[in-house]
Amino acid sequence: MKEKKVYVCESCDYQSPKWMGQCPSCKKWNTFVEETYQPPVAVKNTRTSIISDASEPVLFRDMEIPKYMRTTTGTSELDRVLGGGIVDGSVVLLAGEPGIGKSTLLMQICSNLKERVLYVSGEESKGQLKLRGERLGIKGDDVYFLTETNVDSILNFVDKLSPEVIIIDSIQTMFDPNCTSIPGSINQVKECAIKFIAKAKSKGIAIILVGHVNKEGTIAGPKVLEHMVDAVLYFEGERIQSYRIIRAIKNRYGSTNEIGVFEMTDKGLCEVPNPSEMLLSGRPQGVSGSCAVCVMEGTRPIIAEIQALVTPTSFPSPRRATNGTDYNRLCLLLAVLEKRLGLKFSQCDIYLNVIGGLRLDEPSADLAIALALISSMNDVPIPENVLAMGEIGLAGECRTINDLQKRINESFRLGFDTIAVPEKSINEKLKIPDGVSIIPIESVYDALSLFKVK
Repeated sequence: MKEKKVYVCESCDYQSPKWMGQCPSCKKWNTFVEETYQPPVAVKNTRTSIISDASEPVLFRDMEIPKYMRTTTGTSELDRVLGGGIVDGSVVLLAGEPGIGKSTLLMQICSNLKERVLYVSGEESKGQLKLRGERLGIKGDDVYFLTETNVDSILNFVDKLSPEVIIIDSIQTMFDPNCTSIPGSINQVKECAIKFIAKAKSKGIAIILVGHVNKEGTIAGPKVLEHMVDAVLYFEGERIQSYRIIRAIKNRYGSTNEIGVFEMTDKGLCEVPNPSEMLLSGRPQGVSGSCAVCVMEGTRPIIAEIQALVTPTSFPSPRRATNGTDYNRLCLLLAVLEKRLGLKFSQCDIYLNVIGGLRLDEPSADLAIALALISSMNDVPIPENVLAMGEIGLAGECRTINDLQKRINESFRLGFDTIAVPEKSINEKLKIPDGVSIIPIESVYDALSLFKVK
């Protein structure tokens, strides 16, 4: 009998007998993939319940808060992103570009964990795992490696070994024999994840799932996978660069604002406890278009360098390119500067870059971006001891920012003695270190005075 085909949306699981460019359910484009049609069968549901103690309703006053135990990974940068360590019984999804260092990081975690670990690889052989482990210096005495893709076989080994932590590399290579779809398909990823989550919740085992990404850079597979897990971590950075950043997109047991910074070396991923010094290393002196800014990544202040290049265009439509910042935010700031200061950015090509692969989503970087653009436009350098931070509104005003005290202390520690901040953020509780000059900025007009500071 010929198999029937159906097209399934990767985002919302909407099914269609034919391919469509836009999903009528979630309105996303180019999300349909071909799957084998599985007609519903009236059989008894044998799926394991994910939460074992949810069989009877309980009054709110009788409910108890569980005492979740955290296991430190031995890597402080990863523990920071996770909120202090891996929570027992939690499921973490780690995704990133191919070759970014996901497997390397997880294998290093195996060596640092003091509990029994089961590392399941569906992509590498035992010989390849041994070769990588020796290169990374793995010395875990209670670390087991398994090369298997059958979910049922893996869960049988879990019952025999009783590990405290399980690493699945990767979820797209696993398959459920009860599902007829090919490994990596939407149904397979969903069913395999459900079985792993059920085992984690019922036995209190922490599971880390490695996820692939598609050509758009988002996590491959159904969107429901991100909803089912407890935490979603994303590896950022370029393979040609040595620095990597782990960012939490979702975390039920911690903050989603923290980041972890690593450097890829020949011995694996090394932690970068002071990202500010790393991002400022090699900063040019006396060159226009460069400005420093202090942003908050969770509870950690990080100083980054913003570079702008403004050149006259030879095309009817000027080019705009950004790396590390939002393109639409750049267009907004250009419109404000052109309207309020009369600068003709519409006749120039503009390139904006954040050094070190860091991505700035915080609006407090607006003032530094504006100064870098003005500096490159007029070819006038900003003094090296100047740091600027503040949000710019459409009227050109500089609005308040949070955690100003932490930002000032970090800026002073790295040698910035002239700090431009929004005027409304300055109050009596602010403690200014000796030797630091605070310049209040009310609007973009006041920012022009920073070019005269020595």
